[in-house]
Amino acid sequence: MTHISFLAETAHNLVRQNLPQGSIAIDATLGNGHDTVFLAQSVGDNGQVYGFDVQIQAFQATMQRLRQRDLLHRAMLIHASHASMDEHIPQKFHGQIQAIMFNLGYLPGADKSIITQTDSTLIAVNTACRLLATPGILTVLAYPGHAGGDEEALRLSEWCQQLDQHRFQADIVLSQHDKPRAPRLFVIRKMA
Repeated sequence: MTHISFLAETAHNLVRQNLPQGSIAIDATLGNGHDTVFLAQSVGDNGQVYGFDVQIQAFQATMQRLRQRDLLHRAMLIHASHASMDEHIPQKFHGQIQAIMFNLGYLPGADKSIITQTDSTLIAVNTACRLLATPGILTVLAYPGHAGGDEEALRLSEWCQQLDQHRFQADIVLSQHDKPRAPRLFVIRKMA
């Protein structure tokens, strides 16, 4: 198992424990659709997944992956930045989202110069904290080691330290190959 799949599986396991059938979840970065499929399977037929990405290639890959598994009816895919997710999530669901997942960096198999941007990511994780239910879980898989990834991971670490400790618990899960430029998983639980 690679360090990336180890962290992705860890994120899935943590979210699975906090995402009952019928829940509402967000995949803030569609990528190739793996997290979206996982969330759609987890929420069941009475649940809903909202997915965001700025790249049409990610949108199409995720739609195809959902269609192949007959899960398209459980997902609403939105071609927009995760920084604007609160504008696309119906108001009645604000504060009701059980789980939100981010997988940062670039789209595997696509143009590696198109990456998540630190500023929009920080806006998005702040928005995610407001959208989360209590209790709720937010996972952010970050990848230092590529252009922009080091700063993004550093700023996320600083952001976690500034969260209200009475309302949020933040943990960092390091990859099995703990090196400064190795991927890391930020896990934020909303408790109050």
